[in-house]
Amino acid sequence: MSDPTQHPLSADAVLSCAGVRRSFPVGERRLEILHGINLELRAGERLALMGTSGAGKTTLLHILGLLDRPTEGSVRVAGEDAWSLSPKRRANLRNQKIGFVFQFYHLLPELSALENAVLPAMIKLSRRAFRSNRAEFLDRATTMLTRFGLADRLGHRPSQLSGGEQQRIAIARALLLDPPILIADEPTGNLDRGTGEKVLEILLDEQSARGVALMLVTHDERLAKRCERVLYMEDGLIQADSSAPIPT
Repeated sequence: MSDPTQHPLSADAVLSCAGVRRSFPVGERRLEILHGINLELRAGERLALMGTSGAGKTTLLHILGLLDRPTEGSVRVAGEDAWSLSPKRRANLRNQKIGFVFQFYHLLPELSALENAVLPAMIKLSRRAFRSNRAEFLDRATTMLTRFGLADRLGHRPSQLSGGEQQRIAIARALLLDPPILIADEPTGNLDRGTGEKVLEILLDEQSARGVALMLVTHDERLAKRCERVLYMEDGLIQADSSAPIPT
């Protein structure tokens, strides 16, 4: 019998998983959330992952983003077998190769907009190295936030900002280190439609300009139609893979 964790990948796959299962103990039994997922994200592509609430999208996302370990199966990030690495090397891989945009922003309340945006560099580098390169990262973050319409919000803390402003900061934070992979989990789900459209345009414009591989997790068909390929999840399984957007 062939090993499901060793399936062949496209030469341009930058993120993939094989045979991924995830279960959690519930009393004396185990609750199975993912039932053996195989998928890949190709360099520069825009992929939508759709499914209703409870389908397993967020659990899969956390595993692909190296935030949670699968019960079974493997995850490869930029050619690395992520869960075979030491915790430190895995954390470095996540920090440098994957940018995250979450539905609820996850900005640090005690930091300003600009400080939140440069946080990945603070995590990546030693204190001395960050001090030596601080001006470069601050300039990079300032340029992005200004392009996103936040030039007059750089010193504001998250509590002083609207949801749309916070999400734009989260996008800048995700892109600061120029990762080849961007994962966005319902990035407009906490915003009204008008604000969400503006945030989505920023996200897609940056993805296109940078050639980043984007996995967009959504239940919104309007968002999925902006992607080149669509995966559908149901009951912890990938049900379909379309090479074209959802038809109108």
